[in-house]
Amino acid sequence: MLKQKGEHGIVLAGRPYHLDPMINHGISQMIAAAGFHVLTEDSIAHLGDVRGLRVVNQWSYHSRLYAAARIAAKTPELEFVQLNSFGCGLDAIDTDQVEEIMNQYNRLYTCLKIDEGDNLGAIRIRIRSLKAAIKERTEKQVRPEKLYDNPTPVKFTKEMKKQKYTLLLPMLSPIHQHKLVDVALRASGYNVVNLPVQDRRSVDVGTRFVNNDACYPAIISIGQMVEALQSGKYDLDHTAVMMSQTGGGCRATNYVPLIRKALKDAGFGQVPVVSISLGNQGVETTPGFTFTLPLVKRVSIAFLYGDLFERLVYHTRPYEVEKGQVNALYEDWLNRVRPNVENGSFKEFKRNVAAIVHDFDTVPQRSVVKPKVGVVGEILVKYSPIANNDIVGTIEAEGAEAVVPDIVGFMNYSLYNQVYRHRHLGAKKSSEIFAEVLLKLIRQAEKPMDEALRASDRFEGITPWEDVVAGAKPVLSLGNMTGEGWFLPAEMVELLRSGVNNIVCMQPFGCLPNHIVGKGMLKELRREYKGANLMPIDYDPGASVVNQLNRIRLMMATAKKGLAQESVKQS
Repeated sequence: MLKQKGEHGIVLAGRPYHLDPMINHGISQMIAAAGFHVLTEDSIAHLGDVRGLRVVNQWSYHSRLYAAARIAAKTPELEFVQLNSFGCGLDAIDTDQVEEIMNQYNRLYTCLKIDEGDNLGAIRIRIRSLKAAIKERTEKQVRPEKLYDNPTPVKFTKEMKKQKYTLLLPMLSPIHQHKLVDVALRASGYNVVNLPVQDRRSVDVGTRFVNNDACYPAIISIGQMVEALQSGKYDLDHTAVMMSQTGGGCRATNYVPLIRKALKDAGFGQVPVVSISLGNQGVETTPGFTFTLPLVKRVSIAFLYGDLFERLVYHTRPYEVEKGQVNALYEDWLNRVRPNVENGSFKEFKRNVAAIVHDFDTVPQRSVVKPKVGVVGEILVKYSPIANNDIVGTIEAEGAEAVVPDIVGFMNYSLYNQVYRHRHLGAKKSSEIFAEVLLKLIRQAEKPMDEALRASDRFEGITPWEDVVAGAKPVLSLGNMTGEGWFLPAEMVELLRSGVNNIVCMQPFGCLPNHIVGKGMLKELRREYKGANLMPIDYDPGASVVNQLNRIRLMMATAKKGLAQESVKQS
């Protein structure tokens, strides 16, 4: 019909809530007044397909969007305009993908960002510009033409492993990676290099090559990778990058596609991406990287040592008599446990754990009482000093002790979700069996560490996983599994029950799940636990460090006041 009349239509794509005229500000009427017919994406989505995408297609709305974009891209009489609300981080994935679909067929793509402001002058200009561009392209007889096929992703192969490719690993958690996880991977035949612990420039690089509505951790991690490749230190034809994956509804499922796009845009399209995943949670397979039993044992021991050092160092360093003694002891033990990480022996791990706990248990300490501050939040922000502006150092500088939950807890959470999915959401029985076996193995591996901690004078044992799960149930449903999901409030409950009343809850500014399961749970936790001093803090490339520091100091002032009042009561 449009072709016969020589008219044009615009596919106005938007989320269901964009149908509300109070939200879309009458943009559809504005487009119609400009002489276009207006169609919604769901009116033509059934005519298209979603094969051959760069991204992982994980949401139903996005599926309709991609299919509609394909139809619009192939149809000369149709243009594509997408409505996008500020702060909708999920659209960091779909806007880039839709633009690629349109570019593939030499078509224009228009994205209109809208918020509560109703000044539509800029949008009118965009529509007029689109109309003028359509007229010019029509006069020049520019027709939809498929310019290229999507390239096959470059994967890390078995041959690349034999060639000893250098694998760049972003610094996600220094206390677990430094001389631990990297050692485990090297002992398993992978030439891994940890990227720097403190590197603020990586944030600037990341914002250049990653959609700024993407997760802050993605911006940092990808920024580190691109910066390293730009440095000239590595042979680009024998270098790959690594990234862990957990799957699920979080944007993190699309980290690998985001990495690939950034590498291509930065001129490093030949660099393979190694996707590391636990069980069947990854988004893709990596032929050259396999989880053999020796590798699993080495990596498991590395993470257990990391959790142990995290507990011991953070609990003793604020009280040390001789400044630097705890860090020196930590570095000494890092070198001493290296052979154990390389051989993966749990018997040796058991012996070392008892000796390590004893050494930290006898470090001379000052007889002072300091407030304890729990650190929870999005996993990469929680452990990465680049992302959280070294919050542990800040807490210690402000006269407190930082308490950071074990990273193994997040692994337990990821596995337990498989159990829940089978029992309540119809997932396969095999997934539950696999998860329960691994949970038991983790519990058995942690046992020597738990026994040594409980036998010490200064340290507390590991909270049983069943108690962690039980702590979350009164707060929210265990069906909340996107991002940190129910595990985030579970960690806060665990801290509050152990006497840590002061908690910093950190999340990337655009992390929708964590704003619900983190910030959204604080009121209920304050109601349930009297005296809970909880402070939510957002982190992103544009966040004010001064504002973050002031919020931490405000929480610290309340913590110190509460500690003084408690001291008066006891005296």
